[in-house]
Amino acid sequence: MTHTVATAADTTPSRLSTGLAILRVVVGIVFVVHGYEKLFEQGVGGVAGFFTQIGAPLPGVTAPLVSVLEFAGGIALILGLFTPIVAALLAADMLGALLLVHLPNGFSAMNGGYEFVLTLLGALLALALTGPGAYALDAVFRRGRSASEVR
Repeated sequence: MTHTVATAADTTPSRLSTGLAILRVVVGIVFVVHGYEKLFEQGVGGVAGFFTQIGAPLPGVTAPLVSVLEFAGGIALILGLFTPIVAALLAADMLGALLLVHLPNGFSAMNGGYEFVLTLLGALLALALTGPGAYALDAVFRRGRSASEVR
């Protein structure tokens, strides 16, 4: 039995789009769940209280923004909608979480460290730079615009 390992040379547009779709959906699910918790379990007031404790700037403004961004942004990533913009905004969110919350705890996520946040930050930056791939609403709308421009 032989195993084939994909190399950069055999990365087809279809394989790339499949990989980006998997990345988008998995990262999107993480943010939908975290945003849901902030909006509907902790409540924006609870998030604002936590943001106040950690010294986040303007907690009364940033708490609702972050809560909605994580929930709606996660849905947008899953759908592949406004992917570069949403991924960049969520990357900024993760940079804030890294600097304000997780960095002092070291690397290990088991100790509240930045391991997981750094992973999300890297995935989001990759999506912001590459876009969503072909299997996304962004691509459907692009194709629709291209077809209407030809007419």
